[in-house]
Order: sequence, then C-alpha cells, then structure tokens
Amino acid sequence: MKESVMRTKAKAFALHVLAVCDTIDTKKNRGALVNQIVRSSTSIGANIHEAAYGASRADFINKLQIALKECFETEYWIEMLNGSGSIPDDTAQELLQECGALHAMLVSSITTAKRNREK
Repeated sequence: MKESVMRTKAKAFALHVLAVCDTIDTKKNRGALVNQIVRSSTSIGANIHEAAYGASRADFINKLQIALKECFETEYWIEMLNGSGSIPDDTAQELLQECGALHAMLVSSITTAKRNREK
C-alpha cells in the first residue's frame, strides 16, 4: 500500500513523542503520564493505518474518528506534561502543532468520507 501523507505524519509524530518521553524523569511520578501519551499518540497512526483496510466506508470513517479522539487525548497529555514541568514550553508547542496538523487532516478526511458516503 502506498504510504499516505497522513500516515507518514502520524508515524513521525509518534516517534517524536517517544523521543520526548525518553527525556522525561519517570522517577518524579510521571510514569503514568508517559504511559498514557505513548499509548494515545501511537494509537493515532495505528487507527489511520487500520482505516485503510476498513471493511466498509463506515468502518473507514469509524477508524478515523477513533484516531481523531486519540489526537484530542494526546493534546491533553501534552498539556499535562507541560503543566507539570516535565517538558519545556517549546517542546510542548512543537508537539501541539504536529498534533494539530494531524487533527486538521483527520477532520478533513472524515468530512470528505462522510460526504462521499452520501452520494
């Protein structure tokens, strides 16, 4: 399967999150936050990848909607890590921008898929 821009960006974002998480001191009770952001950020790409193999248009849309929800959750964990002092402001802003770009792509794809389903 040809790699889509959205899948490529989701993978790069997850790898960026993983790299940032490697720098966080989990001895300061941040292990739970790190675990959560790793799960949600990697789930975005996994659901986008799975959507490409959806059994139907509805399944495709559903997987993209799950990816969008994971995107929202990831934004929350970025804010929590930043608010707790675990990641600096500039890192948080970079991650939020990447996550926001994925969010916009997902919304656009979901909207298009829903519109095409109605035809």
